[in-house]
Amino acid sequence: MSKPKILYLPTKSHTEKVFKSEVFERFLRNFDVTLNETGSNYTSERVASQIQGFDGLVTGWGTPRLTVEVLENADKLRIIAHSAGSVKGMLSDVVEKYLIPRNICVFSANGAIACNVAEHTIGALIMTARRFVDHAIAIREEGVWKDRDIPGNGQFLRGSVVGIVSASKVGREVIRLLQPFDVKILIYDPYLSDWETGRLNVEKVELDDLFARADFVTVHAPSIPETWGMIGEKQLKLMNDGAVLVNTSRGRVIDHQALFTEAQTGRILVTLDVTDPEPLPADSPLRRLPNVYITPHISGAGYYGYFKIGSTTVEALENFFAGKPVIGAVDLDKFAQLA
Repeated sequence: MSKPKILYLPTKSHTEKVFKSEVFERFLRNFDVTLNETGSNYTSERVASQIQGFDGLVTGWGTPRLTVEVLENADKLRIIAHSAGSVKGMLSDVVEKYLIPRNICVFSANGAIACNVAEHTIGALIMTARRFVDHAIAIREEGVWKDRDIPGNGQFLRGSVVGIVSASKVGREVIRLLQPFDVKILIYDPYLSDWETGRLNVEKVELDDLFARADFVTVHAPSIPETWGMIGEKQLKLMNDGAVLVNTSRGRVIDHQALFTEAQTGRILVTLDVTDPEPLPADSPLRRLPNVYITPHISGAGYYGYFKIGSTTVEALENFFAGKPVIGAVDLDKFAQLA
């Protein structure tokens, strides 16, 4: 029996970043793989010229948009396995006309990246509330052992109320990681069913209620027109004094002018791994606030999640061609809501 034919678009550098050598060797054994050996990313035109006759397509960071021409030539294509996160930009032209009618399976490894982002989020919640950065700087740069201007006590993560904006894959992984901390979890997500709310053991609330009640708010919403500026002056003013706001999703979800206005009062603590724009201009006033901690969009990084991208991509291909369910398959009927 012949092996499924796979066109593999990522470059060698991408392969080394997300595939352990033994996983990639397994991939090469189990499939008839045509590799990208050019040392650079393909263009859409190059993909269109090569896609004919292939059963599967592996994409990754740097993969070009899959155009109408690509899908017109993809006469045997049955699965697209994306060894990276969001597929939205790559597929936006072909979902309705080609992918759904042809029942082409699309896999995304964003669940693997979610592991890294969720870990970063938990660390940010703890670090921000406990003021690790401020204490460390006071000792290193000011020679102060215990700065009286930095609160040493407060409502830290254990026993707190945590508000999660969006039950995305990252949001759900954060919920899982929060279990040992004895927290009450509130969630805002208009697409979350009552059944799923019960399964996750969280309380579904409206956005304003979440901001008014939570000691910690962590944002995991997609950047879509419905969420742009979703968190603004009203929500930020509802936050309790000393509350913590963490954003590891997309900067555009939070109105940055409103955030600066509220943060400069010193009432709340903020950690941003994403900003709008990104990077923030050098003269952005948010950079200078002592209660705002900014990291350069690094929450998705980490060996664990990166190598999980590779392993889940290979598993998706193996399961698909074995007729088994594909964990991580994208629901194309909900494509508009994707990040």
